[in-house]
Amino acid sequence: MPSKKEICELPGHFDFLLVFLDLHIICFFSRMMISLSQTKELFRRAEAVCFDVDSTVIKEEGIDELAKFCGVGDAVTEMTRNAMGGSVTFKTALTERLSIIRCSREQVNKLITDHPPQLTPGIRELVDHLHQRNVKVFLISGGFRCIVEHVATQLNIPLHHVYANRLKFYFNGEYAGFDETQPTAESGGKGKVISMLKEQYGFKTVVMIGDGATDLEASPPASAFIGFGGNVVRPQVKERCSWYVTSFEELLKELEKI
Repeated sequence: MPSKKEICELPGHFDFLLVFLDLHIICFFSRMMISLSQTKELFRRAEAVCFDVDSTVIKEEGIDELAKFCGVGDAVTEMTRNAMGGSVTFKTALTERLSIIRCSREQVNKLITDHPPQLTPGIRELVDHLHQRNVKVFLISGGFRCIVEHVATQLNIPLHHVYANRLKFYFNGEYAGFDETQPTAESGGKGKVISMLKEQYGFKTVVMIGDGATDLEASPPASAFIGFGGNVVRPQVKERCSWYVTSFEELLKELEKI
């Protein structure tokens, strides 16, 4: 072990290295702060805000609830966790989960009637506030349109502002697959929807809010992404976004600064 004298007499270039590292650390955190500041500014002046639905706007993962209702919950839950973490492609995970669930039209309708999706606290107030400011609100979900439309109605969001996957059924109501042409059925699909919205409406500033990897990858083309961990925290998402919130109250407070 070096003596105290030897430690005190470390060469000058070591001191320079320490200063160099300190400056880099300061610059790194400065970039993080600027990025956070920019994200908040973009949110405050957004022309459109797009929300993920499962585990963001609502407390549950809709496909997991459907799986439980059909008696195959345990088999599907782990696959959902992998899909949201980004470890498998979304379309692969969706196909595999639905092949296990094989829900009928009657089961889907009964799920919505008997176990309607539960809104996350604060989302109604946040959407109302955005509407009052004439900000367009969209729901972009890898879940199922029949469930997401129910959520949209509760939040006074027009149904033509809903983008989600469509289940297909045979004439007798049995499961027949899902519409694979929908952009939300693919990894990167939410970004495709946002690009389309920007082109269709001429939006310059669009913010995406969600809990999963498919939400994070939507920015760009979204101007900014806000990670949401109010229902479930996904470390891969939390580590890669500049602004991560655990309640919609945080977003409401930011809007009140205007």
